[in-house]
Amino acid sequence: MLRFITAGESHGPVLTTIIEGLPAGLPISVEIINEAMARRQQGYGRGNRMKIETDQIQITSGVRHGLTLGSPVTISLPNKDYKNWQSVMGIEPLEDERAKLRRAVHRPRPGHADLVGGIKYHHADLRNVLERSSARETAMRVALGSVASQLLKGLGVEVAAYVREIGGIVGEAQIDSLSLDHLRKQVAASPVMMVDSEVEAQVIEKIDATKKAGNTLGGVVEVIATGLPIGLGSYTQWDKKLDARLAQAVMSINAFKGVEIGDGFELARRFGSEVMDEIAYDETQGFYRLSNHLGGLEGGMTNGMPLIVRGVKKPIPTLYRPLQSVDIYTKENYEASIERSDTTAVPAASVVAEAVVAMELAQAVLEKFPHDSYGELQQAVTNYRTYSKNPDMWQSNTDENVENTDWAKHADAAAEAQN
Repeated sequence: MLRFITAGESHGPVLTTIIEGLPAGLPISVEIINEAMARRQQGYGRGNRMKIETDQIQITSGVRHGLTLGSPVTISLPNKDYKNWQSVMGIEPLEDERAKLRRAVHRPRPGHADLVGGIKYHHADLRNVLERSSARETAMRVALGSVASQLLKGLGVEVAAYVREIGGIVGEAQIDSLSLDHLRKQVAASPVMMVDSEVEAQVIEKIDATKKAGNTLGGVVEVIATGLPIGLGSYTQWDKKLDARLAQAVMSINAFKGVEIGDGFELARRFGSEVMDEIAYDETQGFYRLSNHLGGLEGGMTNGMPLIVRGVKKPIPTLYRPLQSVDIYTKENYEASIERSDTTAVPAASVVAEAVVAMELAQAVLEKFPHDSYGELQQAVTNYRTYSKNPDMWQSNTDENVENTDWAKHADAAAEAQN
């Protein structure tokens, strides 16, 4: 079972994650992880924090000479900005009451965790809430996702993401015909991580105008995964359905408010005959679909088609022209507190979405193929791909040939009667 936990505050000394359940012998590249960390810090519309931090992770356990050991892997990320926050975010008690109040937060921001978190955990200083609820935590999710992507890539599975929409401006470029390598190159060349160069200038202009107005923008990101084996996930229990788990993973990203798979909400406006992906077979591909309206998932399981997951990110709650709030000490109306923030972080959010999807897919792979070493895992996936393309192999798992069963005879008779 693959599991992880993250820890650390936005302006604390370090962010940390521990991941358990990786097979031994998995090649891990710190350089590849740091490349993913750098992508998260990019994107037009980011704030000044990204000019301070240059995220470079450290692996402190579970990896030796570039290979996992099978034991828990610990990854840490120092916060360079901590030197400016040591008195505010220090571990030891403060004797000076004035120092405690210097950066205290008592005017909660609408749309953030500030007020509700303060009530729930009895925090008089809402900084105790916002430091952990900050999107800075997603840096560790990106590190985890990079590890998961490295595991998946060695199994023939690729994951990539891009920005589909920012502030109501939608990129209309068709991505169906693009390889993920080509998609990544286009995203890397775009300041807003979109694949439609024709709308980039409009998006940048809107971000600039929004920043000048002291406001923020949300958007939509899309994650694509290819090469997935058939049958990851399960229909047998509600919590094993892969689409449900992917939705939870994406919704766990800060400020995400919606998820759709495949054609998603558009399916509500179409006839069933228009959206069910018809089945075909040939010896090279095995079973495949003639379309992909359902985004590569049926019955909570992968069906071999590309996985398509979209997430909706709301505008950032921290506004430089703040909304009305209430001081939790005096109960008087005030403008909400202002923390250093971005105009939009949708491009960065696409990197985080890619990471959490990769992590969920890696978990599903290791549940389907629970092996202790990476070599065994690779061989198992290779064997399963051969098996899933050959109907004779999986139909012969019954006590007698399926063609001779009563079930098959009744099915044939029923089909003839319908015709």
